[in-house]
Amino acid sequence: MDAAGLIHGETGAQNLIGWTVDVRQPDGRARLYLDVDDRHSNRHGVLHGGIQAMLLDSACGYSGSLYLDPATLPQMMSLSFTTQFLAPCGQGRVMAIGRVTGGGKRTLFIEGALFDADERLVATGTGVYRAR
Repeated sequence: MDAAGLIHGETGAQNLIGWTVDVRQPDGRARLYLDVDDRHSNRHGVLHGGIQAMLLDSACGYSGSLYLDPATLPQMMSLSFTTQFLAPCGQGRVMAIGRVTGGGKRTLFIEGALFDADERLVATGTGVYRAR
């Protein structure tokens, strides 16, 4: 994590796709940002659904880490995750955000939302996560 509270290149997937994680927000919810371009598009020219799901899953996992311990950001494991695609997502900066909705000491229920460059909701996800 850099001095501004941003995480760059922490995982192979993050390096490959190119998102940035923001864990410095006062509401305790992680935000992932990706500058979508042609590399991220499907054959219809919109953000690939697999990448949307990956962003949502990661935003939820980081939000779970922040919820459990913002100082150490414990690793979270996805036990299940469901994605709902609501609208096509074009190029530009997208943001995924997670929110813990319940759970216990190690297992959390978390929902995520993905917004396009115009701040329109384009996908949501819900999952169950466990601290490792």
